[in-house]
Amino acid sequence: MLSIFYFAIPVGSGLGYIVGSQVSAAAHNWHFALRVTPGLGLVAVLLLLFVVREPKRGAVEARSELHQTSWLTDLRELSRNCSFVLSTFGFTAVAFVTGSLALWAPTFLFRAAVFAGTKAPCVDEAHCSSSDSLIFGVITVVTGLLGVTSGVQLSRLLRKKNPRADPLVCAMGLLVSAPFLFLAVAFAETSTIATYVFIFIGETFLSMNWAIVADILLYVVVPTRRSTAEALQIVVSHLLGDAGSPYMIGVVSDKMRRTDSFLWQFRSLQLSLMLCSFVAVLGGAFFLATAIFIEKDRSRAESHVPAADEPFVVPKSGRSTRVSVSSVLI
Repeated sequence: MLSIFYFAIPVGSGLGYIVGSQVSAAAHNWHFALRVTPGLGLVAVLLLLFVVREPKRGAVEARSELHQTSWLTDLRELSRNCSFVLSTFGFTAVAFVTGSLALWAPTFLFRAAVFAGTKAPCVDEAHCSSSDSLIFGVITVVTGLLGVTSGVQLSRLLRKKNPRADPLVCAMGLLVSAPFLFLAVAFAETSTIATYVFIFIGETFLSMNWAIVADILLYVVVPTRRSTAEALQIVVSHLLGDAGSPYMIGVVSDKMRRTDSFLWQFRSLQLSLMLCSFVAVLGGAFFLATAIFIEKDRSRAESHVPAADEPFVVPKSGRSTRVSVSSVLI
């Protein structure tokens, strides 16, 4: 179910390139590509309001000894959960690489074609590189389907023999994707086909992480803290990952550019995108470190018993009051 759910990220991103590039080309104005999103957002809101029925939280694994703790207590306990912290940093690396490629890959491919002489330069790169956006979008959709599915199936297969399979598969996905992403950037000036092939392989391995990381969070965090853990992981991975990575790649590219020639427009962006391979290796290291703690943290979450003085929140007269287990027993 998680793998089906997480198809939305790579497939939706890929469809964004496909639809956006075609709408922009048809309207001869890139603004119209952005005007598609609000309409889709409205449809999503209506579906959430009238179709989705939220189930009771924790109904599948109800445990009477668990109770809702305060937000600060949740944060403190999550910061001590090594598997959660390390997998979050690993997932941040995935978001960093994904965000960088999402913004810069079509532009980079267009600049590579201009540098190689297969395309004519133009002022509006966003419009001129619409074919690259279309191809990159198709690659993102296909690799998302392949990567998420293969990652989940490989994890399920290996988990029968190795309880640390989940973080090891995530680590493998990042470590294997790193050299292919590097080769994609390196071969851009000599072979467009080779570049697309390497991007395809690199993104496939990169997409293996999406559903597995969510699964790791679910079994290393107690049910009452999962919503906080999920929110914290989303904030950290996006804040340190895809929110700033495109800007960082652009800044590094600008600093490396010596002149405004087509050569240095391509070369500086090429060198800055190689940073993605380094971050992918770093993310793989975080997941390898996660594998060290995964069994202990999973066992601790499954057998978690609240401490006697652990503060929690109970409803009283429509309001939440912080008390402790010891005071309730008294």
